[in-house]
Amino acid sequence: MAKNRFGSNGTPKEETPKVDINRENLKEALLIFTYVKPYRVKFFTGLFFIALSACTTMAFPYMLKLLIDSAHEISEGNLTHSPGVIALLMVLILSVQMIFSYMRVYLFTSVGENALADMRKDIYQRMIMMPMEFFAQRRVGELSSRISADLSQIQDAVSFVLAEFIRGILTLIIGLILILLISSKLTLLMLSVVPVIVVVSVIFSKRIRKLARKAQDQLADSNIIVQETLQGINNVKAFSNEWYEMLRYSTSIQNVVKLAVSNARFRGLFISFVMFSIFSAIVLVVWFGAGLMQQGKLTFGDLTAFVVYTAFVGGSMAGFADLYSQLQKTLGATQRVRELLREKTETVTINDVPLQMEYKLSGNVEMKDIAFSYPSRKDIQVLAKINLKAEKGNHIAIVGPSGAGKSTLISLLLRFYEPDSGTLLFDGKEAKTFPLSQLRKQMALVPQDVFLFGGTIRENIAYGNPHSTQEEIEEAAKKANAHDFIISFPESYQTIVGERGIMLSGGQRQRIAIARAILKNPVILILDEATSSLDSESESLVQEALENLMANRTTFVIAHRLSTIRKADKIVVIEKGTIKESGTHQELIALDEGLYKNLSKLQYELN
Repeated sequence: MAKNRFGSNGTPKEETPKVDINRENLKEALLIFTYVKPYRVKFFTGLFFIALSACTTMAFPYMLKLLIDSAHEISEGNLTHSPGVIALLMVLILSVQMIFSYMRVYLFTSVGENALADMRKDIYQRMIMMPMEFFAQRRVGELSSRISADLSQIQDAVSFVLAEFIRGILTLIIGLILILLISSKLTLLMLSVVPVIVVVSVIFSKRIRKLARKAQDQLADSNIIVQETLQGINNVKAFSNEWYEMLRYSTSIQNVVKLAVSNARFRGLFISFVMFSIFSAIVLVVWFGAGLMQQGKLTFGDLTAFVVYTAFVGGSMAGFADLYSQLQKTLGATQRVRELLREKTETVTINDVPLQMEYKLSGNVEMKDIAFSYPSRKDIQVLAKINLKAEKGNHIAIVGPSGAGKSTLISLLLRFYEPDSGTLLFDGKEAKTFPLSQLRKQMALVPQDVFLFGGTIRENIAYGNPHSTQEEIEEAAKKANAHDFIISFPESYQTIVGERGIMLSGGQRQRIAIARAILKNPVILILDEATSSLDSESESLVQEALENLMANRTTFVIAHRLSTIRKADKIVVIEKGTIKESGTHQELIALDEGLYKNLSKLQYELN
């Protein structure tokens, strides 16, 4: 049966790449056993049941031999074993084997699921502790794949691949020993076919893997088309380009089909050859065995047992090819997970530690000679020689043309990135002296493009302080001018907002974000063009909510509409990564040929 290429949510799963099996990659695989260690009793008990299962399985053909020989003995009147007793023993062996198989599957599945759960938690914790630089250089789909496809592949290795590999090895060893004991001549004849099958299998498998990889790559391209189309569905519909996207996807899928069919041809030839070789070997063994029977060197029961054991041995050999492929995938998955675990994380606390008095901020912020370039574009300087000071309770407005570096400045304040040079100070102390989690707990960001989680309104507001009571949440919503529209919904605060808050208007989303920030009760507030995309009525409500939020807090405002920042204590004008002008609205408007004055004049004329 083909493996499902889709996850539980219907999204395509990313295929795990294969890697060569060598000492270095096997060392990487030891990662698995660090997570298996807490469940080692179950794991080793499972290994014990695998051995018992293999032994009972291989005992069955021997009992079959005795049963057939006893039937022959009855016909000759020379009975040494009762067929009834042998049949009863066979049923008993099958019953015991059934219990052993059940315990093997149960124990290894239990170990695999528990180890995978621990690994998922560790990887997720590691991911959310990564710095912004990490996320800027990776796609969300790739990171999701680490938690889904890669870890599921590792779980398969613990729950299934490892167990089947050990079982196959035991079956192969026991089977070879037993057929040698039955007849060394027949064994050598049977094994003579193996090298031919192995050589042909290697040739075919290389070609099949190459075609499979091409098909996987093409399928990945198709998945990208789906993701892009669904993420940009507004643009698709606005331009009435459904037909274009359907054509693009159909073309890509047709290429997948061509590669899959081509791969199927080779797999069909390979399977046909293997089946022909195995059954030819069985025919050869039976023919040669019949000759040995005529010479009295072999009984009919011996020949039957030999054929059954040969089938077991052949099945084990055939299974190793798929197990080897699965092992390669597991090593590839382990390698990618280990790469993630080696990444340097931010030093943030995961548990909800209360604010300690020595970490409590007053709200004084200062930047001294700050310079910064993004890690992925070190040749482009985004900020240069930034000097900025904000006293407790000051409202600082940051304005400038698009691409001037305003949002980058905010990212440095939140310590999403570290400056290349210069110093960031909070209350006169270097930012690095404060624990990162404690610093961010006293800051709040209200962005232009508000992100809401897909749960309820209450959950989204409470994100600012998960321990808040319903009364505190409602009080925050009232200050944010959000309470009235929330209670107008039939479900009130339990209203589902939809993915990214799609069920709410822009103004409603903004007010929920403001309520979230009010509930957090930050010392330092950052507003990133929070009203730039709203209509006049929504802007008025949001602006009033923002004024409630800004009261008695050190506030940094990135402003698009200059009319909203005239009352700011200081307006900082940035152009090409440097501060060109700084002062109050009146001071800046009085500057002849000043950048702020020109921006203000241009906006006034446009309005």
